[in-house]
Amino acid sequence: MLFSEYLNTPDLDFASGVTLLIDKPLTWTSFNAVNKIKHSIKNHPSFVKDGVKLKARVGHAGTLDPLATGLLIICTGKMTKQIESYMGMEKEYTGTFMLGATTPCFDLEKEVDQTFPTEHITEEMILEAAKKFTGLQQQTPPVFSAIKVGGKRSYDMARAGQEVELKSREIDIRSFVIEKINMPEISFRIVCSKGTYIRSIARDFGLELNSGAHLTSLRRERIGEFDVKDSLSLL
Repeated sequence: MLFSEYLNTPDLDFASGVTLLIDKPLTWTSFNAVNKIKHSIKNHPSFVKDGVKLKARVGHAGTLDPLATGLLIICTGKMTKQIESYMGMEKEYTGTFMLGATTPCFDLEKEVDQTFPTEHITEEMILEAAKKFTGLQQQTPPVFSAIKVGGKRSYDMARAGQEVELKSREIDIRSFVIEKINMPEISFRIVCSKGTYIRSIARDFGLELNSGAHLTSLRRERIGEFDVKDSLSLL
């Protein structure tokens, strides 16, 4: 269903709080989606109480990169208090890695900066590598990320050419399934904990195979019990 059609649902109360499941479009930032919804609902009757217009509070529960699509949870009004609990939920993604090349940001936002051989990589090596990435482990986030360093966003510092050093963090990859191998492209499905960067998995996966890799597509299929199949479209 289109979000514009959903707005016609009777008795919606965005001020008291609504949890929206949105299918984020490709190239949109998560803030683009939030702003689209905020603009669409700011004049909704539910934001008028006793003749006073209330501020339309809207926030999202976990960023999706511009080149990723899929489930984005957006909360309005009093439901914004639930954002932290949603962010802590398990995530499920599908996507593709391209072996044999890297980019500075580990995805297609920037051009390839290095190439590596892939002739030595076998299907067995790929499947074994996926097993090694399953479970609790330390992961270093990409410098092109929204993590704050000294009050500044890491991606702002990286784009300005500044050196950025991010600390590793513990993550849990609960399932890592290779769904298709069409060298040099690999299709995968990953179930993981909060704080996992799939772009970093792409980087580390390439290293594990004595090559390089970057993320070429990503879709968030699920957050906890919320599924992208039940989401609203903004386009």
